[in-house]
Amino acid sequence: MLEYLVIFLVCGLFGVFSSLLGIGGGLLITPFLTLVFKIPIHQAIATSLIAIIATSSASATVYVQQKLADIKLGITLELATVSGAIIGGFLAGLIGPDALEILFALVLVYVSIWMLRKNNPTENSQHTYQAKKYPLGFLISFVAGNLSGLLGIGGGPIKVPAMYLIMRVPLKVASATSNFMLGVTASASCFLYYFRGEVNLPVSGVAVLGAFLGASWGSHLMFSVKTDLIRKLFVGFLLLLALSMFLKGINLNIY
Repeated sequence: MLEYLVIFLVCGLFGVFSSLLGIGGGLLITPFLTLVFKIPIHQAIATSLIAIIATSSASATVYVQQKLADIKLGITLELATVSGAIIGGFLAGLIGPDALEILFALVLVYVSIWMLRKNNPTENSQHTYQAKKYPLGFLISFVAGNLSGLLGIGGGPIKVPAMYLIMRVPLKVASATSNFMLGVTASASCFLYYFRGEVNLPVSGVAVLGAFLGASWGSHLMFSVKTDLIRKLFVGFLLLLALSMFLKGINLNIY
């Protein structure tokens, strides 16, 4: 019973971070379940995908009401993202745990670098814009979906910079649109994990409840909290997780 309480509280905290920083909670949920509770990574990824559906539902509702999310852009890019997510979910069943853990560690390093360079989405003015380079954005969205299905990360750290840097969408809008897309992306590959028997229902239920409540709170905090310091501290935590996941992937545990 105590372990379920810990999972609920920690996933709630992760839900706050995922909403505040515009990233998928899977970046934290997957390594947390794998490293702390020794849950097999395929089960952890499945739990992460289900939790992402919850966090996206909680935060996207607020962003749509505030007219921050670009619904038309999100639906267009999601056509590519869903295709990639289905393929990624299928590939995950063919790849061994060690390889997935090493790949996850590399993605965490990439996200850490991106977050250090990323401006705070709450501190960028929303202005009139016209999204550009749809074909390239479509291709990158496919890659983001593939990584989401493969690793359970939601794809936000790929989608947001693609919309912002390549398609010239304001960062605040890109982050909100990404949150709007995350749940659909996760749903596309989640059913593959279910049919392979990799969904741990008790753990998933507790994680989803915590992540949903945390994301609901975080989406409201986004409009009043300065997240720059939080983001920098968060990066240090991600790098520590990356090191732990890499060492676990090469079967060299230090704990």
